[in-house]
Amino acid sequence: MRGSGLLGWFSIEVLVKLILSLLGQCGLRMPPRLVVMGLELSQFQEAFQLFDSRGDGKIHVTQIGDVLRALGQNPTESDVKKFTHQHKPDERISFEVFLPIYQAISKGRTSDTADDFIEGLRHFDKDGNGFISSAELRHLLSTLGEKLTDEEVEQLLAGQEDSQGNINYEEFVRMVMCG
Repeated sequence: MRGSGLLGWFSIEVLVKLILSLLGQCGLRMPPRLVVMGLELSQFQEAFQLFDSRGDGKIHVTQIGDVLRALGQNPTESDVKKFTHQHKPDERISFEVFLPIYQAISKGRTSDTADDFIEGLRHFDKDGNGFISSAELRHLLSTLGEKLTDEEVEQLLAGQEDSQGNINYEEFVRMVMCG
């Protein structure tokens, strides 16, 4: 499953935020998401039920993002809030309420392959050598799009800098996505 690498789904979400921001700054868009899931309705229900801690056919609204990620989506927190703002945080929702949220998220999201992320970072590779300044990447992550906290940025970049303070962005993306 995507996002099960070294840093888990958190990093995939961070990369999605970063790349969407970077591509937006360059006036580019990622290609529309292709329908590749092929999961039957019963498989969606099965995944949903894994998060149903009470066995009542419902999950907490706060779990929607996790269920979406378990089903192969990578929504940002902003995406999730857009579809859940009318619900109270302690509210529980049924599969019938969840499914339209899934459909809206899956139609509105872009593919998030390693090549897409690498292409986005390549626009910031001033020397064309496969590296981006870690200081610049920190700045981008904390100021563009859905801004990350300093702690989130440090967690994501830990151990990635070379002796000159640069990051090989191809290796970085592959490590985050694949472990």
